[in-house]
Amino acid sequence: MEKLLQHINSPLDLRKLSMESLPQLAHELRDFIIDIVSTKEGHLGASLGVVELTIALHYVFNTPNDKLIWDVGHQAYGHKILTGRKEIFDTNRQLGGISGFPKRSESEYDNFGTGHSSTAISAILGMAISSKLKGEDSKQHIAVVGDASIASGMAFEGLNHLGVTDANVLIILNDNAIGIDPSVGALKKYLTNVKSGNAKDENLFECLNLDYSGPIDGHDLPLLVKELQRIKKIEGPRLLHIITTKGKGLKKAEEDQVVYHAPGKFNRHTGERIKKNSEPLPPKYQDVFGHTLVELARENEEIVGITPAMPTGSSLKFMMEEIPDRAFDVGIAEQHAVTLAAGMATQGLVPFCNIYSTFLQRAYDQVIHDVALQKLPVIFCLDRAGLVGHDGPTHHGVFDLAYLRCIPNLTIFSPMDETELRDIMYTAQFHKNGPLAIRYPRGRGITFEWRKEFSRIKIGSARCLKKGSSIAILTLGHVGNMVTQILNRLNQPESIGHYDMRFAKPLDIQMLNKVFEKYEYIVTIEDGCEMGGFGSAVLEFANKQNHPNPIKIFGVPDRFIEHGTVEETHALAGIDIESILLYLKSTLAQCE
Repeated sequence: MEKLLQHINSPLDLRKLSMESLPQLAHELRDFIIDIVSTKEGHLGASLGVVELTIALHYVFNTPNDKLIWDVGHQAYGHKILTGRKEIFDTNRQLGGISGFPKRSESEYDNFGTGHSSTAISAILGMAISSKLKGEDSKQHIAVVGDASIASGMAFEGLNHLGVTDANVLIILNDNAIGIDPSVGALKKYLTNVKSGNAKDENLFECLNLDYSGPIDGHDLPLLVKELQRIKKIEGPRLLHIITTKGKGLKKAEEDQVVYHAPGKFNRHTGERIKKNSEPLPPKYQDVFGHTLVELARENEEIVGITPAMPTGSSLKFMMEEIPDRAFDVGIAEQHAVTLAAGMATQGLVPFCNIYSTFLQRAYDQVIHDVALQKLPVIFCLDRAGLVGHDGPTHHGVFDLAYLRCIPNLTIFSPMDETELRDIMYTAQFHKNGPLAIRYPRGRGITFEWRKEFSRIKIGSARCLKKGSSIAILTLGHVGNMVTQILNRLNQPESIGHYDMRFAKPLDIQMLNKVFEKYEYIVTIEDGCEMGGFGSAVLEFANKQNHPNPIKIFGVPDRFIEHGTVEETHALAGIDIESILLYLKSTLAQCE
């Protein structure tokens, strides 16, 4: 049987196929995704679950003239393959290759960039209103939104507005009962009742003035095409509820949907994950956080844990398993998570609110208005701080130092290793003078024997790790570990001093004054944005104290850093070992 996918280079080619041949194309597309992701890695389960939907949408609608948005690009691999990127799909998430998420600059078929969830409804409504104002009433506007994403506040805001318009919008509710982790909340229970036929009240979406249809089988291609062709003729706001299985077509991915969201490399035939080097490795920072929180919570009954839909990614799952009544997954609701923590703090609880750095951006007003303004002792644990690698600019956690440092009453700490992370978590439960943010990177630390006795850290205190004579390197967080490698490659390591500043706010003023008096040159290194970050704080300090020393800031420059390995993205940002080494050698030459 001749392969169909090899002849599909755009939706125009797809629409030339007969309805009867579409199931074969779905099988080939699913195999193609499995083949590439099994060796190149990436997000798997979400795209496998919408193969039939992807084909049906591009078959029925006139994309790219008709506008299609995929809420959270995890599910858009099939879309990319069918829209002209099949031959370069093996570059997905690689340096210089295509993005793992829809990206406007990459293709005319990518109508909106969607790395974060729950934005598609607002964006597609904006496009639909624009079309109406331009007299393009026949243009269709479609947003595919998952059951976890549609529970987010922003998605409901969009639905609330959509229901009072006559915009030509179709929302596809892709209901698979899971985001990255299983979906939670009352809406999930409602959708479960709808699917089982036990929903007693009027349909929720009809109450929002949407023309509702479904639920239907999202893997039945002929049925999908038929229903989309029917809905296409209806004007105004509509919602089609489809039921799919995340990981569809790969047994292991269907059985373990959490792991196979992004499984790493695996055997394409069996689905078995390929084991990496069996040598012992230091723990992941997220696991140190998760296990430490359980330790602390056992001793302090006031400690609670909160995460907005990332219990596995943050390792709050450990507390959810061992102390379930004090650990809360609130769904994709960062704003709610922060203010929930604030409310708990008013009543004497000690909330550890674990949010990825890039996701805390979505709750900025709550951090200021609901927490910092009221000096509430909420502990923010910011996972994935710094450059995260293959997920790229939508997920790089590089802005937190700058956007948090300007907030009054807020303390900011970044551990250099696992021991410091444990100790600051231990210290945080006693810190009652306002919120404390702890930022740490994706990936592993450096210490094998990390379960040590807790030690309390003095707020605002830095550490001198090595004394020198000419150049002082001030580092913040895990990136400080690269200084050891740098010193090993210098001819004059005795000239370099190294200070782990730990706190971006408040700075250790006493330590800094001594450093500026002792050293001729100052170098700061951070894995956050250069503008407004840790280095800027040191520069502001020097200006206030009238220190004339030259200060070189190594931070992420004022541009979005593309995707690649962590090492590659560090090089793109100029905060890699080679860039720092080059500067130090040049500066040492001036000191001679």
